[in-house]
Order: sequence, then structure tokens, then C-alpha cells
Amino acid sequence: MKCKQLVLIALMAFTSLSFAQSKSEFVVEDIRVIGLQRVALGAALTYLPVQVGDELNPFRVSQLIRSLYSSTHFEKVEILRDGNVLVVRVSERPTISNIVYEGNDDIKDEQLQDSLENSNIRVGEPLDRTVLTSIENGLKDFFYSIGKYNAEVSAIVTPLPRNRVDLKFLFEEGDAAKIKQINIVGNEVFDDETLFDVMELKFDTPWWDFTSETRYQQQTLSGDLENLTSYYKDRGYLRFAVSTTQVSMTPEKDAIYVGMNVEEGEQYTISEVELVGDLLGFEGFLNQVLPLSAGELYNQATVTYTEEFISKYLGRFGYAYPTVTTIPDINDEDKTVKLSLSVDPGKRIYVRRINFQGNVITADEVLRQNLSQLEGTWLSDSLLESSKASLSRLTYMETVDFETIRVPGQDDKVDVEFKVKEQASGSFTAGVGYGDNTKLSLNAGIQQDNFLGTGKRIGLNVSTVSYQQSIQLNYTDPYFTIDGISLGGNIGYSKFDGGDFGVVQYDSKRYQIGANIGYPINEVNRISFGLTYANVELSSDNTSYEQTSRFYDQFRSLDDPDSSIKYESFLASTSWTRSTLNRGLFPTDGSSQRASFSITTPNSDVNYFKMIADTKWYFALSQNQRWSVLARMRLGYGNGYGSKNGTEQILPFTENFTAGGADTLRGFEDNTVGPRGVQRIASQIGTTPLGTPIFGSPDTDRIGVSPRSLGGNAMAIGGLELIVPTPFVESEFDSSVRTSVFVDVGNVWDTEFDYDEYKDLNFVGRTGEGQPAVLGDYSDWSQFRTSAGVSVQWISPMGPLVFSFSKEINSRDGDNPKFFTFNIGSTF
Repeated sequence: MKCKQLVLIALMAFTSLSFAQSKSEFVVEDIRVIGLQRVALGAALTYLPVQVGDELNPFRVSQLIRSLYSSTHFEKVEILRDGNVLVVRVSERPTISNIVYEGNDDIKDEQLQDSLENSNIRVGEPLDRTVLTSIENGLKDFFYSIGKYNAEVSAIVTPLPRNRVDLKFLFEEGDAAKIKQINIVGNEVFDDETLFDVMELKFDTPWWDFTSETRYQQQTLSGDLENLTSYYKDRGYLRFAVSTTQVSMTPEKDAIYVGMNVEEGEQYTISEVELVGDLLGFEGFLNQVLPLSAGELYNQATVTYTEEFISKYLGRFGYAYPTVTTIPDINDEDKTVKLSLSVDPGKRIYVRRINFQGNVITADEVLRQNLSQLEGTWLSDSLLESSKASLSRLTYMETVDFETIRVPGQDDKVDVEFKVKEQASGSFTAGVGYGDNTKLSLNAGIQQDNFLGTGKRIGLNVSTVSYQQSIQLNYTDPYFTIDGISLGGNIGYSKFDGGDFGVVQYDSKRYQIGANIGYPINEVNRISFGLTYANVELSSDNTSYEQTSRFYDQFRSLDDPDSSIKYESFLASTSWTRSTLNRGLFPTDGSSQRASFSITTPNSDVNYFKMIADTKWYFALSQNQRWSVLARMRLGYGNGYGSKNGTEQILPFTENFTAGGADTLRGFEDNTVGPRGVQRIASQIGTTPLGTPIFGSPDTDRIGVSPRSLGGNAMAIGGLELIVPTPFVESEFDSSVRTSVFVDVGNVWDTEFDYDEYKDLNFVGRTGEGQPAVLGDYSDWSQFRTSAGVSVQWISPMGPLVFSFSKEINSRDGDNPKFFTFNIGSTF
């Protein structure tokens, strides 16, 4: 830039001198501009501070030249005189037609483009050649800072027709200089190996240690010096300092030697901790909870944490910009230090306005419903973070961030700006599909968690698969009232074939209609209440399983024992949910819990209850949260209550828990884990003269076991998952693609099954593929199944997809393992 200014001054001086040598002053009668190509004549004349009729002199000439160059359109300017006509001869800067990069590995094209645009180098703009050298030198400095001292950067300008140019940046990065040795001089308390572990720069690493960085980087060295200082000061060495550092290079510029001299000093103990300044009446509380205390070794990390703790605490009450400074009073004689924490809370800050950016679909008022921080109240860090968390948990939000902006001229007011990025919150399906369990399926439907940007959830699904035909309509308004009370309802019809579903054979028709209402307890807790009416028709009990017959016997007609049965129920339910997850879809941190209890009212034809508890815990393992662990557990129990027609009520087998498949226990066929149906067959010992069968005593009965699961009234399922970055997928797609390595464990059992009643009976034997060879104790809760594998989940345009590759580790007799499964349309 200085060179450019010197050239401009010289040109103006030369032009002014030339102009002065020929009739120094005259009145301009006309103006001619020569050499224009892209720039219009009218535009060029606007840059001339001279008009016809003005008197021109050397000073005016210098102004004219300066104005033309400042327009950035011209590479060369000459001022001439033809009589009383002012002649301006210009050479326009060439237009950049294309910018290409070649040989750059350490710098991405996007980073280079951003850097060039900051220097006004972009396609379609005039090329200022004077800045190319500074750009070249700046890029070289970058390579030097990462240890590539042989790097070369060249900007090649290729002329094109019509005063255009191609701009090419050619990189020859070369190899990075490796650290051959690091020497630390002056350390006595801690040995070299201990201090080397603190540093990021490494040397002489083993061949198998791929994560260590042996390339020299100036920024990394600066960070290591800070790490060493923190390491000592966190252990009481208050006077520690790195006195000098030396970095030397071999003549070939391929090896670096680093040396540093340290002064450790002595350990210091805190003699007193004092709070000073305007504490706004919080002295008592702060003195009780301060992490610092007298008699402990000085710890710089604890001092910093204490400053941040006080700042955040004051931020909860609107003092968003406090100043907390620790003033040490060091006594070198007894090696103690008195710490005075000076607190200046500043002014209480109020929120003037809350704005949103990035919400193309979702209305502002929907987002405001999820805010804890309100306009007109004081600014609270905790409320802002709570608001961010609530917005992030919405399934139609991919990312959420916020910043506070000071209001100009008002030192006690800020505007809060939430920047959100929306993501698909529903799916539309119509057509033909195929699944490994559902086989051929026809479906059409829409499910939307953010209907028309209102935040309301609505779904209409019509589907026909091998085991079920159904139509369902559901609706939920999460903010039915301004207080966050939700209201929802559902209505549906389904026809179900248990045999194709993977459980014992039965057919059912079900009509239901229900409503629910939810109340928020706080930002993360909610309770809900619901009531559902159901009308169910079950086909006749063709299988005569012991477990199903107990239920059918309550309704069987003596006149027509083979007829289907019908019953009505009113199911009242209550549930509690809690969520601190950081995202609504594909969370990586936080937890969620849900507990529900449902019971049919006494006036129902069936009397039963069910309890379900579900919990998930996510633990982030890395700062960017691409690595995390999921621990999950689901417990369930149900049973009947009271009696009907002298028969004790039990849980309808249609309400049994099942396991197996992508949503519960991967590595096993869908809904195949759990108790089998047991058939008791009376032994015929002869016939009467009339041909009537004669059966023996019950202890001579035989039993058979169904190859299919009947489910059970108790369930326990859990698992661990290691969530890892998806191979070949960039981090920006983590919100739509997830890969995990998992271990699943679970069991379903029947607490009402009496194994002793059947164990001594003769077993019929295997009559079908997959049928158990022996009768199991289906009341045994400890017969857990285990599997392990890899799962890939993708929120695709057609809906959520889940692919699982798994292997059973622990199975039971009669189980049906499944190596590969996939699901379409499951929720996560």
C-alpha cells in the first residue's frame, strides 16, 4: 500500500510538473477522455473534480489524478492539453475473468476465496495488481507459520481479449519442517517427560503414534508456552516464567530445534481471599460458595474459574458485563499470596428487542413461545441458555445460536439476535415400498411437526402392509395456551394380522378416538393426561393357546364358543417427560426420561393397567460432539385388575410387550423375542362304543409350543451405543446422518406364566421351522438376549431410514436371529 501511494505521488508530481512547464493555467473549454472500454463516459466524468469553464492549475491537476485513481477503475492516468481542451488519457484495469488455485493442500479453496474477497479480488471486479505482491507474501507467511519454510506462492496473470485476465495462484508448498529435538532448561520440579506430555508439539514419536504432531507450527509453540505456564501455576508456582525461547533451523529448512529456558520458582499458598467492590448484596452467598479458600496451594485455573463463576452469577440478575479482576498480593518471604477479587458489576442490562434470523418457514411467534428470556426484562445468561436449549430441542431446528448486541446510545440495553437453521420436520409418502419385515407395502400420508410454520404437529397416514391396514389422523398444538398447555387428539382405524406381524396368529379390528392435554412444569419437565376410547373385535381363538384362552374365556359365548369377541375400553393415562437433550433429532448430549401410567376405567369391558419407563443418556466424548455415547433403558409392566364373571382379569394379549427389530432389540426378527404360545393337548386313551373319545387325566396331557412369540406383560430392554463420525460424510451433515456401534440387551417375559404347571408334561416335539425344542420358563426375567452391530440412520427426503448390521451374542432356543434389518419411517 505504501508503494502504491509513492507511485501515485510520483505520477502526480510528474504530471503536475509537465503541466506546469506548458502554460500552467487555462480555462477549460472542453473535456475529452481517451481509452475508456468498460467504464462509461458519464461515469468517468463523475470522478473528475473539473468542469467546463473551470480554471485548471497544477493543484487542480493533482486533485484530478487522485480522484481518478481512487475510483479503482484505472491502472494508468495521463493529463494532457490540446489548446484549451483538457485531455484525460486512461488505461483501465483489466477485469478478472476467472480465479483458479493449483497445488494448495493446507489451505482450502474456500479459505483462499474469503481471503481474496477481503482484498477486493473477485471475479468480475477490476484487478489491482499492486495488491498481488502483498497477497503472495501473506500466503507465504501462513505457510511459514505451519513449518513449511520452502513454500512458494506465485500469482500468474494471463491476459485475455476485451481487457480481461485469468488469475492463477500457483502453490509449491513443499514438506513441513519436522521437530528434531525439544530442550527444556531449568526445570527441576518436573522432569522433561512430564512437561513434554503437557505440550502439543512432539518429537521422536513411535511409528504407531499417528496422532502426534511433529511438524513445527509457531501458533502451537505459543500455545505450548501457555500450557507450561498454566501447568506450573495450577500447582502453586506463582512466579513461574519462560524466560527465553530459541528456534533454530537446519540449512535445508527441513528440521527444527526448539529450546526454552524456564524459571520455576517456589510454591505459594493462599493466605486470604477477599471480595471487594460492589457486590450488590450477594457477599454472603458468594463467600460461602467461592471455590478459593485460604490454606490451599495457589491454582491459576481455580482463580480463572472463580472469576467466571462470579461473572455468570451476576449475569443471572441482568449484570451482563461485569468486570471481575483478581489482584494478588504476593509475600515472597513466607511464600503466600493474598487474593483480592475486585468486582464491578456495571449497569443492569435490559433486553430491548429479540429478533430471529434464518427461520424461513417457522413463524417468529412459534419461536418466541419457546423462549425463557423475554423482552423488557433484564438480560439473564441462564435464561438465554435455557431459551437456546428449548429451541434446539425442537425437531424442526438443526442449529440454534444467539448473540447480544449493544443498543447504540443506550448503555443499559441490548438486542438479542437468535440465529436458527431449520431442517425438515416431516415427510410425505405416496407409492410402493418394500421392507424385510413388511414385504410389499402401499402407503400414503403426511407427518409434519411444524405444520405451515405454526409449530403444530399433524399427521394423516393411510397404509397397507402385509400385517396391517390402517388410517390414522393425529393433531397436537404444543402451545394451545400462552402458558404452554398443549392439546391434542387422534382418531383411527386398523385391521391387524398377528401372524404376518411375527407374533401368534390372531386377527383384530380396532376403532379408537382419544384426546390429551399437557402441562409444563418448567423448561424441561412436562406432565400429560389423556383419555382414549377403543372398540376392539378379535377373531375366534383358533389357536387355543393357554395364555390367549384365559383372556377369551372372559367373553366366550357358551352358545357360540367359536365366535369372535368384542369389547370396549376407556383408557385413562398420565405421563411425565423430561428432556435436557441438546437437539430434537440426533442429539449428542443431555438426557431424556419418560414415565407413563395408563389404566382402563372400571366401566370398561376389560380392566388392566400398564406402566412404562424410558430413559436415554447422551455423553459427549469430544468437544465437537461428533463422538458420543448413548446409554438407554426401557422398562414396562402391565396386568389386569379386578374380576369379570368370576374370572380374574389379566392384561389382554393384544397389549403385550414385544421385542426384536430396529426399535428394540437389533439382531433378532421383529417382535419374535419373548414367551411363546403354549398349547395343552389332552391325551386320548381310547373311545366309547359309540366312538366318543376318552381322555386321560390332566397329568397325561401333552404340550406344544408355537414358533412365534406371544409377547409378555413385562419388558426390560437396554443398550449402549458409541456414536462415531460417519465415514466419507462431512461434519455439516451430522444432523441428518448418524453412524453408531451398539450393544443391545433385553428380554420380554410373562409374570403370570406358571412353568411348574407344564414342565412335567410330555413335549409334542418340533413341528415347524424355528419352533423351540423344549418348553421355556417364560416367567424367568433373567433370560436376556444380547446382540451387537453397526447402525446407520439417515433422515432422507422420503423419511427416516435405519440400516442395521448385527449379530446375536446371546440367544434362546427358538429365537430368530437377523443379520440385516432396515426400517423406513421410524422415529429416533
